[in-house]
Amino acid sequence: MIARAAAVLGLTVLLAAPAAAADYPDRPIKLIVPTSPGGVNDIVARLIQPGLNAVLKQPIIIENKSGANNIIGTEFVAKSPPDGYTLVVVPASHSVNPAVQPKMPFDTEKDLTPIILVGKTAMMFLVNPQVPGASLRDFAALAKANPNKFAFATPGVASQAHLVITQWEAMTGVEATHVPYRGGAPAMLATIGGETHFTMMSSALAAPQVEAGKLRALAIGSLQRDPHFPDLPTLSEAGYPGLEAVTWVGLFAPAGTPPEIVARLNSEIDRIIHEPDVAAKLDKQGIAVAGGKPDVLGRLVSEEIVRWTVIARKNRIGVER
Repeated sequence: MIARAAAVLGLTVLLAAPAAAADYPDRPIKLIVPTSPGGVNDIVARLIQPGLNAVLKQPIIIENKSGANNIIGTEFVAKSPPDGYTLVVVPASHSVNPAVQPKMPFDTEKDLTPIILVGKTAMMFLVNPQVPGASLRDFAALAKANPNKFAFATPGVASQAHLVITQWEAMTGVEATHVPYRGGAPAMLATIGGETHFTMMSSALAAPQVEAGKLRALAIGSLQRDPHFPDLPTLSEAGYPGLEAVTWVGLFAPAGTPPEIVARLNSEIDRIIHEPDVAAKLDKQGIAVAGGKPDVLGRLVSEEIVRWTVIARKNRIGVER
């Protein structure tokens, strides 16, 4: 009897899944942003929200759950029901975390299902306008001559910015003081306000502050120059060949989310981000639209976990939880 009941229950679940996917969505969808408001993934969430509201005919509720370098909000989604009603927008630190944290509360690749890679954006090497030096080499020479006099802000310990700046320190012999914050926006504000002297930040977040003169950009982390900042050298051109800093934004759902729901979300979001108005807004923020099928994002995460693991071990960067 028990075996028969279990078989009936299993069949019921299998039959119910397509029906649930066909009715999707029939209630509001929660879109988790695992950083504080104002970060690049928060910007992306709010740009795609209106389009999703319209096409899915349900409210898309954005909720910021920051902390632990995006882990708190992402864990919330990883452990949510796999029904398509709880999604997460993550930046590239999503693939950094498993490389630097030996005790992750979820499996980055197994507990989340990729939906779509929204876009990529280069990181900028930024200094407070009062910091002397006309170039990154000038600043490096000044910082090297004054060990630990200069402090740098990051979105958190072992974040992508932390790893990139540590690489730069190793290449230059600079010793600076690391000051971690809870997210990109607070780290940027700290540099603007003079609490810290420099930072690495996505151009999506930094560009408006650079244009307003509140921050000074010394280099950009892409392999080619940014057309929005044609006079800004790349890190390689600034004298640090091989140093690259590009972040990205992607959407995920809990593992086990029905493929039909993942496919629909992928299709709708891909269409939204390629709409001329939305694409223009993303471009203005320095985000190059990507899109494509879910496996594009899945492969990117897998490849970057390997890359960041090598860098973290080489520079002895890690976090204990």
